[in-house]
Amino acid sequence: MFYIDATCPLVTKVHREAEFLYKNGYEIILVGHKDHPEVLGTMGQLPKGSIKLIETKEDAKKFNISKTNKPLAYVTQTTLSVDDTKEIIKVLKNKFPTIKAPIKEDICYATTNRQEAVKKMAPSCDMFFVIGSKNSSNSKRLVEVAKKAGCSDAMLVDFEKKLPIQKIISCKKIGLTSGASAPEKLVQDFISEIKKHANINIEEFISTKENVTFKLPSILN
Repeated sequence: MFYIDATCPLVTKVHREAEFLYKNGYEIILVGHKDHPEVLGTMGQLPKGSIKLIETKEDAKKFNISKTNKPLAYVTQTTLSVDDTKEIIKVLKNKFPTIKAPIKEDICYATTNRQEAVKKMAPSCDMFFVIGSKNSSNSKRLVEVAKKAGCSDAMLVDFEKKLPIQKIISCKKIGLTSGASAPEKLVQDFISEIKKHANINIEEFISTKENVTFKLPSILN
């Protein structure tokens, strides 16, 4: 049988971190969303009950370490809201000053960069669209970030969703981004659809240059 491990390398990094912590006797906290495939996958790397899930600041405030006197460490889902995660980690560090953090931040660079760009774009937009799947955590976080940044009319658009064309063409400026794994074609299809109904000027907003590359799976080389 020919197969390829298509797990994102950044998710694999979290798996390896969790395995390392477990082998070295740590009590492990995972900051993430219950039932998200990535969270299920990370928790599934270790025996049941080895990882405690924290979703919110309130969860962090209520969390108490076990009576085994194990050292404490945390890892995070890679597609979380950067700001929300900082708040949760702040609570954990205040409550447990010696808690071990990942050597390098777990949240995906693409997730972080998109959220930073949306924060800067959203305040000047009448509407904001995020192209991505309904089960995409990082896409849903981008909608939340846009709303918090000042564009209350922000929405997630998947390939099946009908666009509110009349509302869009009544706007002076709309914002557009996509989830980290959404194909570029969907972005171009969105733009093409708007062009059918209005003359538009496109301004590309670049907050940072991404130069990260990953090696192909060895089986493909």
